Amino acid sequence: MTQKRSKKRKSAPLAVAIFAAAVTGLAGAAYSVGSAARTIFLAQEDEIIPIYAGGSLDQMPALMRGNIPTITSSRVYGEPMRQKPPRMCEMPEDFFDDVDNIAPRPAGYTARSGYVRKYAARRGFLSDREMRAAKVAWRYFQNFTQETTGLANSVGNYPSTTLWDTASYIAGVVAAYELCIIEKPELDKRLTQLLTTIRELELFRGEMPNKVYHTKTGEKVDYTNKSGEIGFSALDIGRFLVWMRIIKNRYPHLGNTVDSVLLKWDFSNVVDEEGLMWGSYVDKETGETVYAQEGRLGYEEYAAKGFALWGFSPRLAHRAEPFLTASIFGVQIPYDGRDPRIFHSQNYVVTESYLQDGLELGFDLPHDDSSPAWLHSDGWRAEFADRIYQVQENRWRQTGFMTARSEHNVKGPPYFTYDTIFSDGYPWNTVTPRGDYVPDHAAVSAKAAIGLWALWDTEYTDVLYEAIIELYDPENGMYEGLYERGQGRVEIFTANNNGIILTALLHKVQGPILTPYTGDTEVWYTAFREKDTREKRNYPDPPQQKDWLPVLRHSVQTEASY
Repeated sequence: MTQKRSKKRKSAPLAVAIFAAAVTGLAGAAYSVGSAARTIFLAQEDEIIPIYAGGSLDQMPALMRGNIPTITSSRVYGEPMRQKPPRMCEMPEDFFDDVDNIAPRPAGYTARSGYVRKYAARRGFLSDREMRAAKVAWRYFQNFTQETTGLANSVGNYPSTTLWDTASYIAGVVAAYELCIIEKPELDKRLTQLLTTIRELELFRGEMPNKVYHTKTGEKVDYTNKSGEIGFSALDIGRFLVWMRIIKNRYPHLGNTVDSVLLKWDFSNVVDEEGLMWGSYVDKETGETVYAQEGRLGYEEYAAKGFALWGFSPRLAHRAEPFLTASIFGVQIPYDGRDPRIFHSQNYVVTESYLQDGLELGFDLPHDDSSPAWLHSDGWRAEFADRIYQVQENRWRQTGFMTARSEHNVKGPPYFTYDTIFSDGYPWNTVTPRGDYVPDHAAVSAKAAIGLWALWDTEYTDVLYEAIIELYDPENGMYEGLYERGQGRVEIFTANNNGIILTALLHKVQGPILTPYTGDTEVWYTAFREKDTREKRNYPDPPQQKDWLPVLRHSVQTEASY
């Protein structure tokens, strides 16, 4: 039996339990695991037998074949499709002379409810300092990727990961290739091994990937890295889906491999008919699977777009409502309006989810494959992101505190903090996952600082850049951040931090990381057409214009001033 309860935003990351289980230092590489034989726990399932357009079943109606095209903005509006940019080392010297990014335009909403930001993103070749930072960030993944599985550790030497952190590893691989740190043979080797491992992982109760896996064995584990299963996270899956689509669109030769991973999963309980996303956990007393609504403003909408990129319709999850705003340093900061006393989930306002949307998706809607870089079709997301940036600059100007707030790991108790712009009714609130106030752990997050620098070309982000760009250990990667109260570095290394920093540096060179799909037919939409498997597992059909996430804009809603 199963239950459904309303719950959560992005679940407390893996590092909370990782360090509770005692980590003994971060020095030394984990990529070489010795000659001892290791067992990978893999689920054995039937092979996928897709139906291809042009085959013997062409007499079937087009929809049954999955052979109708996905409808995108370039088809509807007759606009040119965006082109994938070349790798940095393949760009001509004058490449950025024609980049349409800096010309001044009136800020605000357009007739289609797109949004033009008053800030420009940085574009150009990487400087020597930036290239050194990229290579150091890549060093993390060289050190902490497991030879047996191709999975990367979420935190330093600790052999455990989530789909969220696996997406950050994929981001690192893509950025390393596009920035010419590695070449195509290594890209293919790493991604092929990783996708093969993920395709064969044992799922949580036959549905979706477990929240945590052991990186050396591929075994399902709990938060203490012991054998067991604890449920699945819709938000982690949504982020992973973003990067699966990025790989498939950028590297068509890996497309069928990507599809084969997702065609092992059962999406029946992760997106409901109303368009809400649901994660799951195991009831400790009964052992039953409990499905819980997952996501709060910021992460929920970003993850929803990950599902929409694969044809799902998470319409309610993509809406900002219900939200309120808090006036902080003259900026109306949006936060989730669901009462945590009723829904048992805190409403943390942090930078990361807005950065990921901008860096990876360009603040665009999933169907948009044609708008220019300066126009953001998911307008309210771009507008809210500008507010998230502006309040942090305003705090620096008025108090002198350098500010780039996001969730981050710390070395030792409490191991992890939500370092927020606003939460629990307070601005600049730094709290543990259980809600304890820990102001000494407030920090300038490295990933947030470099991400803000990439997306907002301003005097203030130049200050953040100077504080963070050389905050690294050349053997282990970029440090997590810099303590706000002067205690020095946050001396820990994570996949998420290094992956997002690499993404930000790649964005400077290429702009939004997601590029359009240029193929004709996808196995994702054609597999299992002769069976009832598609309906049972809730696989979608190719999205048409009626399936697009709605284009929205939101009025300012005010609750209190701080």
